[in-house]
Amino acid sequence: MKLFNSVGPNPQTVRTFVAERGIQLDMADVDLMGGENRKQAYLKINPAGQMPALILEDGSLITEITAICEYLDETQPGDSLIGATPEERAQTRRWMRWVDLEVVDPMTRGFRYSEGLPLFQDRMPCFPDAAPGLKECVQVALQWLDEQMAGKTWIVGDRFTLADILLYSFVAFGEQVGQPLDRELKNVSAWFDRMSARESVKA
Repeated sequence: MKLFNSVGPNPQTVRTFVAERGIQLDMADVDLMGGENRKQAYLKINPAGQMPALILEDGSLITEITAICEYLDETQPGDSLIGATPEERAQTRRWMRWVDLEVVDPMTRGFRYSEGLPLFQDRMPCFPDAAPGLKECVQVALQWLDEQMAGKTWIVGDRFTLADILLYSFVAFGEQVGQPLDRELKNVSAWFDRMSARESVKA
C-alpha cells in the first residue's frame, strides 16, 4: 500500500492514526502548495485531486480520511481505534460525523475563503463574505463540545478514538491559520493539551 501525503490537516489525520496504530505504509509526498495535486500525473491517481489518497496493492483507490482510516483499522493487526463492538463503533462514528460537520467543514471553508484565498481562489469557488460566519460556527460548536466534555477524558468517553485524532488535527490547524482555540473552553483545552502530548501527533 502507498499513501500519497502532503501538508494539511487531512493528511495529518491519517498520519496520526497510522502512528497510533503502528501501521507501516510507503508514503509519496505531493506538493500541495505548488498545485501538484491538480496536475495530470496526480489526477490519474486520484481524479478528485484531493489529499491524501491510499493505493492498495491491487491498485484500488481509497480517498476521504475517515474511509482510509477505517479501512486500515479493519485490515491491519492491533487494537481498533474505532471500536470492538457495534455500539463502540456507532459511538465513535457518531462523534466523527459531528466533528466533520460542525468543525472540519466550516473551519476548512473559513480558511479557504480568507487566509487561504490566494492559494484556493483559482482552484475552486470561494466566497470571502462567508468566512466570518463559518469561523463563528466553529467557535459555537466548540463551546457546545466543551459542555459535553465535562468529566470526560476523550470525546467518546474513556476510549481514545479516531474522533479525537480527527478533531485534534483540525483544531491544531486552526491554531496556525487564524482560528485559535479559545482557552476559556477549559474542558476542550485540557483535551487539546492531552492530545498535544501524544507522540503520534508529530507524525
